[in-house]
Amino acid sequence: MRFVTYQHHDSVRAAVLAADGTLFPLPDGHCLTDLVTRGEGLDALLDVGNAALDAPPGPPVSAVRLLPPLRPTSLRDFVTFEEHVEGVRRSVSGADGVPEQWYAAPTFYFSNHQAVFGPHDPVPVPPGSAALDFELEVAAVIGREGRDLTHEQARRHIIGYTILNDWSARDLQSAEMNVGLGPCKGKDTANSIGPCLVTADELEPFRDAEGLLRLALTAEVNGQVVGEDLLSNMSWTFEEMVAYASRGTRVVPGDLLGSGTCGNGGCLAELWGVRGERTPPPLKPGDTVTLTVEGIGTLSVSVVPGVDPVPLPAGRRRKRERP
Repeated sequence: MRFVTYQHHDSVRAAVLAADGTLFPLPDGHCLTDLVTRGEGLDALLDVGNAALDAPPGPPVSAVRLLPPLRPTSLRDFVTFEEHVEGVRRSVSGADGVPEQWYAAPTFYFSNHQAVFGPHDPVPVPPGSAALDFELEVAAVIGREGRDLTHEQARRHIIGYTILNDWSARDLQSAEMNVGLGPCKGKDTANSIGPCLVTADELEPFRDAEGLLRLALTAEVNGQVVGEDLLSNMSWTFEEMVAYASRGTRVVPGDLLGSGTCGNGGCLAELWGVRGERTPPPLKPGDTVTLTVEGIGTLSVSVVPGVDPVPLPAGRRRKRERP
């Protein structure tokens, strides 16, 4: 089942999206974020969706503005594609291959879950950046709280999936990573998600023998295909990612876990590393990035001008006086 959140005139509603584009608003004005964060899991969400399908339909999806399907409680962004690591390392530092430590565990960082944009929301260029990039990812959504989960247990905690575009200011990111922390402002401006939340049961037919979801991924810039990959080229399953995320802490309903950027052109930086030059060039205002994931849909977002950075003084070089 596919769930969306939409604006129609002055009303914001959540709905089930039918295959023909018809919207079936959820009964009693249910909010998708509230339904997910209750922590009642997939079956409860499907019950609400089935009740909506038994009620009169709402407007067609073509007549509404889609919003982010839900507001995440947190956003962990992983890096699970070897090919992406190889290409970006070559682009950023000139290094070849994948660090051996990468294979030890599915590494992630916490991104800005407050900077979530919907499928119709234009994304501004981050202040001070001249190297904006997209990143094609799929994100799992947590529907039940858990701690110290095994990957077998973790499957019951995933309520669904959506597309994630982790927008990245490569010049800001490269500079700040020299400090040994981050990413910081290089990843702080926008994360686009949508167009819908697809419930986990819908994607089970795509699961392969290793537990990976064999979904075709395509990235386009201004209508030109720049990347194609399979989600099953991940080195960890989503369940293994959830299990690792829950180690020594909690995953809670509404958490998003991004797959990390796919390979073979899932972002421009990877292509820059492979080609040894910035082709295609960094994104600029007027460009449109279209990401398509089999079984989920298409997320197409335009870039618009940002604002100039507010001036900030350089750090003070202290004489280190002591009391």
